[in-house]
Amino acid sequence: MVAVGRAARRARGIFFGWWIVTAGIGVQALTGALLSHAYGAYVVVLKDTFGWSTTTFSVAYSMQRAESGLLGPIQGWLLDRVGPRVVMTVGMTLFGLGFILFSRINSPLEFYLTFLMMAVGVSLGGFMSITATIVNWFERRRGTALGIMQTGGAIGGLLLPLVAWSLTANGWRATAFASGVIILIVGIPLAQLMRRSPEEYGHLPDGGQPATSADIPLEGRATSFTVRQAMRTRVFWFLTIGHSLSVMVVTTVSVHLIPYLSSDLDLGLATASSVVALMTVTMMVGQLSGGFLGDRYSKRWLATGATFGHAAAMFLLAFAPGLGVVIAAVMVQGWAHGFRGVQMMPLRADYFGRQAFGKIMGFTFMFMMWGEVGGPVAMGLIVDNLDNYRLGFGLLGVAALLASVFFAISAQPPRPLTSATATAPPVS
Repeated sequence: MVAVGRAARRARGIFFGWWIVTAGIGVQALTGALLSHAYGAYVVVLKDTFGWSTTTFSVAYSMQRAESGLLGPIQGWLLDRVGPRVVMTVGMTLFGLGFILFSRINSPLEFYLTFLMMAVGVSLGGFMSITATIVNWFERRRGTALGIMQTGGAIGGLLLPLVAWSLTANGWRATAFASGVIILIVGIPLAQLMRRSPEEYGHLPDGGQPATSADIPLEGRATSFTVRQAMRTRVFWFLTIGHSLSVMVVTTVSVHLIPYLSSDLDLGLATASSVVALMTVTMMVGQLSGGFLGDRYSKRWLATGATFGHAAAMFLLAFAPGLGVVIAAVMVQGWAHGFRGVQMMPLRADYFGRQAFGKIMGFTFMFMMWGEVGGPVAMGLIVDNLDNYRLGFGLLGVAALLASVFFAISAQPPRPLTSATATAPPVS
């Protein structure tokens, strides 16, 4: 373990936190390309194959988000207890095996079970674990580091046309099986680069070097909230509600945009997938610019402004007469998603500190899941019963406006009288 620590400190003269960011990009690209962005394309193909309803697919996607929320507190505890490397290795294994089993399904029950397995894998091996790790390794450049890491999801979106081509050329079963193999071969090695905190390897956050080992601080002793202290503040709930409404917009678009473009606007799967890929380009712009600006200006007001972008995009989709307005809408939506999204976790770390961040994130995800679950299911019910995607997008615009209000009133809370207890967890 000492040798691992030395490697972490000296790897090619680069602060090891940036290697963690690089691994995070790779994992986010995998999950984005093969599942998050690709889900809408799978919906189109599976509906043609099995004739299942829109609600069936909405429920499956919402199950994934619900599982992520319910798992959140346990995952936060595991991240603090055993470290991100173990958690993410298990996650990538489940994700890959789940995709391989998914390639063999023939019924809705099998679809739900395999998708649930993939969902557990993505949760353990994905965004929450990576974010909690990067928050520990960076402070001054936290927004920049998270913004760079989150471009992995946008890179995954750029790969969506390749996945859509494979679905058409090779069939969905072969594509799903190959996706599972790729996840096992690439995702598990990337997970091995994850480390809990820089202090365990003789570093300070952002790559600072302490004068002596005695100068290495116990993480966040002076500034950190416990989970209970954080949840007693109003801002915890304001941020959670605003974030929940925002991700409701994002997850609903992920599930329903491609089917909407394919059915209501009569675009083919390839064209619809290319539109989504364009959205990920502007998402990447938002992530990089949002991370840079978030390290220099108020993350709270940056998030508020970007959430207005979500609202504008949804109203454009609701009233879009054709492809031109749709392109404008998805470009705004992509930018808003990237720019707002990269403010969320650094803002919480700024407000609540590093020591209990994994657990605080876990409980946040548990409460946020209601928006992630409700949005896709509500849209599915609207489409199945009213055959009206436009109404659903209009309601999402209203939800985004409400989210911006909650972000605007999320002022920083006063520091707790008693900070989180600083412990020294085992090296992972």
